[in-house]
Amino acid sequence: MARLTAPRVHHLLGIACVTLLAAACNRDPAPATPAKAPSPSSPSASTALADIAETTPGYVIGITFPPMANRHPGLAADLKAYADAARGELVQAARQREKVPGAMPYELSLSFTEVLDSPQLVAVAADGTSYTGGAHGAPLLARFVWLPREDQRLTAARLVPSAEGWEAIAMVVREQLHTALSQRIDADELPAGERAALVESVGRMIDEGTAPQVSNFEQFEPVVDATGKVTALRFVFAPYQVGPYSDGAQTVEVPASVLLPHVAPAYRGLFAGAAPAPASPTG
Repeated sequence: MARLTAPRVHHLLGIACVTLLAAACNRDPAPATPAKAPSPSSPSASTALADIAETTPGYVIGITFPPMANRHPGLAADLKAYADAARGELVQAARQREKVPGAMPYELSLSFTEVLDSPQLVAVAADGTSYTGGAHGAPLLARFVWLPREDQRLTAARLVPSAEGWEAIAMVVREQLHTALSQRIDADELPAGERAALVESVGRMIDEGTAPQVSNFEQFEPVVDATGKVTALRFVFAPYQVGPYSDGAQTVEVPASVLLPHVAPAYRGLFAGAAPAPASPTG
């Protein structure tokens, strides 16, 4: 299961909630002033990342960033864009129901955490929840893999450019998810009828969520050995993609031996077991 919320986010939200309750107990005719945060629409907003804690009567927001991301301005810009989009959607939703009396504030909890920081690869995980009413919040999940030397993001489409590659990856991922589903159902010792219904419904979600197309595998993390070489990719699936919300985020690791035949030549050197590049001919 993927990480959901870092302790720092809970701390920020805790501070924000205490502030909100204090304001409610001592109401003033003047509207509350939210803590300043980078505005998604401001052209002068800095790319430098700083944790955000905002409290208004309509919403509470806590966002944390890993300090290492600021060493890579392009990566920092990508993280900021994702955070700004999540914040903007929540703020807009909160403003649309400002006049609803007694409404509880909406909440955004978003944590960016370091997964890997090496000269070859940098990876950051984004996990959180945006609550705008209903039984539970909408999950937020994204992975950012950065190539420091090229100063660009490594996407799934660039890493594996062929349809055949995604068919091979999808087959391995689907098999592991179906096996994990059977093991969970066996552990629950469900009646035969319930078991069959669950296998059918969740199995259909797995098959649809792992169809061999790059859009289903865009969120991944590199798994590396002691030398920094990639030994596997950990594909991360948000709730609802390959199972019900109650199952949370799910992960499947695909080994380098499966990936390498389909990895674009420019990135094979990142992987363990890759053949060395041929020596340049001499005159």
